[in-house]
Amino acid sequence: MTAPLFSSIPRLRITRIACAGGLLLCLLGQTASRVIELDLPERIEAELAAGLPNDPSRAAALVQQRLRDGGQALQRRIGSAYQGVADAWGLGIVKVPAVVADRRYVVYGDPDVTRALARIEAHRRTQP
Repeated sequence: MTAPLFSSIPRLRITRIACAGGLLLCLLGQTASRVIELDLPERIEAELAAGLPNDPSRAAALVQQRLRDGGQALQRRIGSAYQGVADAWGLGIVKVPAVVADRRYVVYGDPDVTRALARIEAHRRTQP
């Protein structure tokens, strides 16, 4: 078992529930939407740790080389992955799947975005 490569970055374990092919959270605004894969940071770490030698100094050097080889694209990918987790945490998401609209309404447990948005819209119509 390998140790986490980014141990200095706190883990947000409250959002780890499987959802058909990966962890996800859909955030929907008025015109934009995005899917956040909450397990993406761990998957990136696993890619970087794949096939590492047992010697800690050689393993560290190989990870550093992989990080350099990945360049800015890898750095952006890592940053975006952790930003998604932070965004979900900041919204108070406690389980997945979750569909969030306008950073105000959330439907848990339904991975069908269209159906979840219809439920949110129906709720909005009943509220003054």
